[in-house]
Amino acid sequence: MSFNSSAALACSSLPAPNVFGAEILSFEANQVTNYTRSIGMGLYLNHGAVDIQAASFCNVSVAYTHPGTNDTVNVQVYLPSTEWNGRMQAIGGNGWQAGLNYVSSAGMAAAMGEGYVSLSTDAGLGTADDASWGLLSPGNPNRYLMQNLASTSLNDLSIIGKNLTNSYYGTPPVYSYWTGCSQGGRQGMMLAQRFPEAFDGIVASAPAINWSKMFVADLWAAVVMNTMNIYPRMCEMQAITKAAITACDGNDGLVDGIIADPDSCDFDPTTLIGTTINCTETGKNFTISSGAAYLTQAMWDGPKKSDNSSLWFGSKIGTALSTTDTSAGGSLALTTCSDNGTCTADPISLLTPWIAKFVRKDDNADVSNLTRKEFDHLYHASVNEWSSIIDTNDPDLSEFRDRGGKLLSYHGLADGIITPNSTMSYYDSVTALDPTVHDYYRLFMSPGLGHCLGGSGAYPSDTFDTMRAWVENGTIPDTMNATFPSNTAVKRTLCPYPLKQTHDGVGNTTANEGFSCQ
Repeated sequence: MSFNSSAALACSSLPAPNVFGAEILSFEANQVTNYTRSIGMGLYLNHGAVDIQAASFCNVSVAYTHPGTNDTVNVQVYLPSTEWNGRMQAIGGNGWQAGLNYVSSAGMAAAMGEGYVSLSTDAGLGTADDASWGLLSPGNPNRYLMQNLASTSLNDLSIIGKNLTNSYYGTPPVYSYWTGCSQGGRQGMMLAQRFPEAFDGIVASAPAINWSKMFVADLWAAVVMNTMNIYPRMCEMQAITKAAITACDGNDGLVDGIIADPDSCDFDPTTLIGTTINCTETGKNFTISSGAAYLTQAMWDGPKKSDNSSLWFGSKIGTALSTTDTSAGGSLALTTCSDNGTCTADPISLLTPWIAKFVRKDDNADVSNLTRKEFDHLYHASVNEWSSIIDTNDPDLSEFRDRGGKLLSYHGLADGIITPNSTMSYYDSVTALDPTVHDYYRLFMSPGLGHCLGGSGAYPSDTFDTMRAWVENGTIPDTMNATFPSNTAVKRTLCPYPLKQTHDGVGNTTANEGFSCQ
């Protein structure tokens, strides 16, 4: 579909959208011409890199409020002036941000450059990634904004996008899509579960499905370190992970530095206690401690209650448990060590605001030295109060299924922030409720891949296009292609869960020969 230069006039006269339950505070539409930009791998999640050349679009900014809540939600929409492909693509957020940050704005630009109406929302949170909005006063979390982040803003975004598309082009989008990873993946799951008519196809990768559990459970490493008074150096933890990968690498039939089936790996980290390694942090030889072995096993086993019964899922063997490399999303068992050798736990900063603002409801709350019983209490308090609001673990996707929607996810098996076990468990629960789940929802696991991307695994940059082909052409994704960002000539075939990637030991692995799903 293409449009002539009168689109610029249409942009200047575009009417504000109508949203039930909302009041428009401001509306601005400006024509942009000759827009050129290169969007690299990782900024347009679920896609590959995109080069935008001399694009023209109508840049729309909408601010609105839900009367009585004292919120101000910002939405941005890019409407291609020429070569619109008849489709709408909404871009999700990451971390504490619902969208309209650097990553999602880059994704919006890339989608517009490919011909989509693109859009994103800040859910009224602004651009800060520290949840500074979370506490109105001691004891009083900002429930309205949490509701916006969790769900309300997502349906609003769909309505605004479709309204503006219809006003600008004189026709609604033929197909509407959502794409996101992590927070954006959670948002996608919320849309499928609670707003099944909002989008025709949803890509929800590495989704934070069980937010209320995960944001406490991810403090497990720090709790173990503080209660046991063990603070292993990063080089110790990395040496154990490397040894585990070496021991189990060939279980899938191929030695390539990646564990394709972590569940088949039976490696005992205590066998490395006393082993001498070269520690890059100190530049000296270092001996692997019993504390490092204990912490590693604790991370693999997952968080436990004070009575040692299981609380939540652990990390997959082969996951980087302690690293400063943020390309794979970070790690949960990192320590910071001073020059005198004293080390302390260094959990990722994403977690503390949740405990302080939404569980303890006190910005001055100290979560640095939790006891096991305090950890138990915080976990259950978080779930009891917030699960129904922000978690997206409802297995009933029947409404989304019945209207023909398609849901596609991938998750890295070496994700160090959101354990892939969580997503696999959710898929199992949907399957238990509806054995036909494979007809409308598929999950692909990527061995060695970190959080959304990074790590040593292959990244499925065609995920969105695969979902679109499924929606529009009925092309069933029996497998999904992935490449290694460090060497895009090397291909891998990802398998739909619960099938696993194996290799028969023959063929050119660079050309993706010899792999199968079993």
